[in-house]
Amino acid sequence: MIKAGIIGATGYAGNELARLLLGHKEVEVAWYGSRSYIDQKYADVYQNFFKLIDAKCMDDNMAALADEVDVIFTATPQGLCASLVNEEILSKAKVIDLSADFRIKDVKKYEKWYGIEHKAPQFIDEAVYGLCEINREDIKKARLIANPGCYPTCSTLSVYPLLKEGLIDPNTIIIDAKSGTSGAGRGAKVANLYCEVNENIKAYGVATHRHTPEIEDQLGYACGQEVLINFTPHLIPMNRGILITAYASLKKEVSYEEIKAAYDKYYENETFVRVLDKDVCPQTKCVEGSNYVDVNFKIDPRTKRVIMMGAMDNLVKGAAGQAVQNMNLMFGFDEAEGLHQIPMLP
Repeated sequence: MIKAGIIGATGYAGNELARLLLGHKEVEVAWYGSRSYIDQKYADVYQNFFKLIDAKCMDDNMAALADEVDVIFTATPQGLCASLVNEEILSKAKVIDLSADFRIKDVKKYEKWYGIEHKAPQFIDEAVYGLCEINREDIKKARLIANPGCYPTCSTLSVYPLLKEGLIDPNTIIIDAKSGTSGAGRGAKVANLYCEVNENIKAYGVATHRHTPEIEDQLGYACGQEVLINFTPHLIPMNRGILITAYASLKKEVSYEEIKAAYDKYYENETFVRVLDKDVCPQTKCVEGSNYVDVNFKIDPRTKRVIMMGAMDNLVKGAAGQAVQNMNLMFGFDEAEGLHQIPMLP
């Protein structure tokens, strides 16, 4: 057994971490950190844990936490993890950061898109981008993980095989994305009120969304060149889920079998990426509550383009589930331990 601590345990991603780790046979959660609810029972904040978790919320003292646990999850706003982490902490405990603090390798790019000064640039090069299906071997050796964002996870996994195999033109990628409201966090915001969201769908962060450089970086690594994309997210009136529809021009005429072979090359042996059967489109409902990503594609011979699709739960594979998957790799556990939840229907 190892001990884990969660800083930001009362946000939606932190709550999902608590749920997943409670069912993990190799982990005991020793610290539920939350600035807003110090000394309140965790089950009073999230009543779904009534009689399941008896602990009280603690503060976000990462230095003290590192003395008590083997791994620290930071499910916090941008900037907090970077302001707390240091060499002494990393010498005692592994850190899995669910914010964007260590996802982008260019400090100036991070500061431009997030509008804050980076407090720990000395750890950026060391941090491993925790997309398990692509960086598995590096994750196993890491002590600091940059857990990927939700949109970048679904976007990258949907597009990666075709970019890696050189089948699409990197300069033609357009990504249309839709997410449930939990992706905006648990904080009170007028734009996320029931009356604002219900019976409504809207684009936001058009040409300015902070996940854009993260997606571009990961796609750039896949094809070995700089990639610029159009990325437009939309808010839809549901709790969970992300649906990605990406478009790109094909470099040559290809058959269904050639494209399918590219996806199978990278995902056939992956537990959590499911390449669907021909003409079956991914649906958020078919991955809800699980760590699975469903992907598929459709060739449009008329426009010589390919449509790449992906669906996943933004709080599981898009946040907490991926963090647990990273933890499993870092500590040599079965990669799927604690992540066997079957998608919920209806």
